[in-house]
Amino acid sequence: MADTQQVDSKAERKVARLAKQITSFSKAHGGAEGQVAYLGERGARIVLVGEDGGWGDLVAPSYEIAEQAVEKSGITRHDSFDGDFAAKVKTGRYEWSRMAGIQVGGPKND
Repeated sequence: MADTQQVDSKAERKVARLAKQITSFSKAHGGAEGQVAYLGERGARIVLVGEDGGWGDLVAPSYEIAEQAVEKSGITRHDSFDGDFAAKVKTGRYEWSRMAGIQVGGPKND
């Protein structure tokens, strides 16, 4: 029984830590929305998009912990990273050069 309580306590702390990071991102970007993606054994990825178009992500050790953190943070959660949600992301020159670099064999060292 003690082992179960220890695991639950550890999971609760992780949920609280992730929720705090999500809330901080949301405040810094005028609000935020998110989506949780399953990563297999690695856990789950929480993709965040701010109202200002800024974006970021966090990795949780499990899908359940990611869901709980998003719920606790109070942001809107999307089921998928669909066109309308993805269109809110603002990318800059850096992202475009990185994406282009990947397509043509990697980034160049100037």
